[in-house]
Order: sequence, then structure tokens, then C-alpha cells
Amino acid sequence: MSFRGLAVAATVWQSESGPFPTRLSRASMRILTRYIVYELLSVFLLTLTAMTAIVFLILVGKEAVEKGLGLVPLLRLLPYMLPQAMLFAVPGTMLLASTTIYGRISSSNEIVAVKSLGISPLVMVWPTLILATLASFATVWINDMAVSWGHGGVQRVVLESLEEIIYGRLRTTRSYSNDQLKLTVQRVYGKRLIEPTFLFYSAPNKPAWTVTADEAEIRSDAAAERILLTLVNAEIDFGGGGSISHPGPWELPISFGEFTGESGQSRSPANYALREIGPKKVEQARLIELMEQEMAADASYAIMTGRMFELAESGWQNRRQQVQYARITKHRFYTEPHRRWANGFSCLCFVMIGAPMAIRRRHGEFWGSFFACFLPILLIYYPMLVGCLDQAKSGVFPAPAVWLGNLVLAGWGIWLMRRVVRF
Repeated sequence: MSFRGLAVAATVWQSESGPFPTRLSRASMRILTRYIVYELLSVFLLTLTAMTAIVFLILVGKEAVEKGLGLVPLLRLLPYMLPQAMLFAVPGTMLLASTTIYGRISSSNEIVAVKSLGISPLVMVWPTLILATLASFATVWINDMAVSWGHGGVQRVVLESLEEIIYGRLRTTRSYSNDQLKLTVQRVYGKRLIEPTFLFYSAPNKPAWTVTADEAEIRSDAAAERILLTLVNAEIDFGGGGSISHPGPWELPISFGEFTGESGQSRSPANYALREIGPKKVEQARLIELMEQEMAADASYAIMTGRMFELAESGWQNRRQQVQYARITKHRFYTEPHRRWANGFSCLCFVMIGAPMAIRRRHGEFWGSFFACFLPILLIYYPMLVGCLDQAKSGVFPAPAVWLGNLVLAGWGIWLMRRVVRF
């Protein structure tokens, strides 16, 4: 199908405009547009399906290994993991599809044929740019859904399956551990844990609490977000602070956070939907203002009453750290929308360099054109994105600085396209 679209376009054009046309007819424009759109969508959809499946399997396998999930929880995870897989696959697929199509067109001298008819090569490129723009908007929406609905769904499935996860690890390795808890058992019979030992780490520099028992059973209470431990003949050592014994059955409730290793901190700004970030920015600014007013009021009261010892650095260091953490959280809320939009519109930026690069190479080696574009993206764009993102989150750079990498790619793409049009 290399010259079919161009031959038909040239025939229509010459029949309407004469042997030496001075303008491109609407009919030939539609033919060229349909030709490019059909070719691009064919490659894009096929490649997207393959790449999404590969990334999807990697993400699901990672969750299965790290969390120890069984078949049923994994099946429940599938719809929540799909947006994350597509988020990784769409930008790379757009780059691969554009280099494939335009490399093949250029190697078949179709660009030369277009130029010989007096048609600008931009006519062959603008349908792809429009499709890339639509894909960019779709990627922003997928990103928003992946970090909010998808992440929340994965966490919910993991918590609801926590009892199965714990028993699965204990049956295979006889141990289960994270930063806050370590559990070892001698044997597992059904749901009975024989001679379990629990180590609870309340703080990094403090000794762990040790709980031992003859038997134990773990039961998940998803409604209350806790684990219920039923211990038989339990003994508790408070790490040098004394010990107690509980003969017979005894029930000990423990939060999900201690079994999952989560610190129990508030929801991360990266996991809010875009529609939620606006109100959260206002709320965070009010929180910072309130904290600063409280500090100013306490300092004034201490000065007025002569209680100067209350102004010692040791007493204010923790409060200053809380204010600093609140400010960083505010910067993250301001940066997050820019990050998602910049990540989404990387699809358009990739196409802006992929299409002209493939046209200029003119060898039809789409892998060569792909890596000629991908390596600079990997070595320049992503380091710039990560660096600007980190600085914006800390407040050193303004939030729109996240777009710097996209602007560099767009400038490079415009320069390449100008060279394609001129030569």
C-alpha cells in the first residue's frame, strides 16, 4: 500500500486542477488524511495492545510476588492495574507507531512524490499530530484514573485480602515481616499458628515489644481496618519495661498499618484526583497559616509572661519541621496537576520528533529511527522531568517548571520539521 494513497490523490488533484496544479484540492487532502490515519491507527492499536499486555503482566506479577496474593485477589486487581499499564504503554507506543509509519513512507519515496506535486510534507504530518494531541488528553485522563481510582482499588483489595496474604507467607516461609512487625511461627495447621512470636517496633531507636504464645489465630476485620489476634497463653515483654502474662485465650487488636508496614500518614498528594486537588490546595494553605499563627501567638505569650525558656530551640524544632512538611505538601499539590499534564502531553512531544526523524533517515529501519529518538528522550527528557519535578515539589522551582522537558522536545521537533520542509 505504499503508493496507493498518493497515486489516487495525484489523479484526483490533476483531474481537478490541471497538469500543473497550484493548490491542493479538498478531495486529495481527504485521501492523504485517510491514508495516514489508517496506517497510524493500525500500527498504534496493535502495538498498544501488545505493550499494554506486557506491562500489565509485569505489574500484576510484581504485586503477586511482593504481596503474596492468591488467584482470587489477583483477578480482583486486574481492572485496577489496567490504567497503570496503559499509562506506561501509550507514550512509547505513539513514538513507535510514528517512526514506523513515516520511516516506511519515506523509504518508499512517498515524501519525495508529495513534494514533487508541490505539496508540503506537513500535509502528511498534521493528521498524526492531531491524533497525538487526542492521545495526550486521553493519557492525562488515564493518569488521573490510575493514581486515584486504580491505586485506591489496589490498596483496598490488598487490605481485604490481608488475612490470606499473611497465611500464605507463613505457610511458605514461616515468617512475615515489615518495618513495624516481624512474625515467625514453628508450624501452621489450617489457621492455627503454633508457637508464634511477634516483634512490634514502635520506633527505630526503641526496643521491640515481644509477644509469644502457644497458639494464635489471625482474623481480618476489614470494616474496622484491623487484624484480630486470638492468642492462647500469651506473654508480652515490653522491651525492658516489664512483662505481663495472659493465660488462656486473649484477643489483641492490631491496625492494618502495622501488618502492611504503612506508617499511617495521610493520603499522598500523588493519589488525589485532579478535581480534588484544587480544594486541597486551599485547605493546605489555611493549615499552614493556622500553624504559623499558633506559633506566633505562643511566642508572644511566652515573651509577655517572661517564660523565655519556652522559646528554646529544642521546643520549637518539632513545630518548625511540621510547618516545613506542610509547605512541602502544599508545593506537591501545586506541582501534581502540571506533572500529570506534562506526562500526558509527552505523547505529542514524542510524535513531534519521531515523525520528522523517521522522514529524514529514509531507510525504513523503524527500530533505528525509534532508538534514534528514544535514546535522547531517555538521556535528556526523563532526567529533566525528574529533576524539575523534585525541585518543584520542594519549592525551589515553580510548579510549571515540570514542562521544561516537554518544551525542549517540542523545540527539537519543530527544528527537525523545518529541515524536512526545506529540504
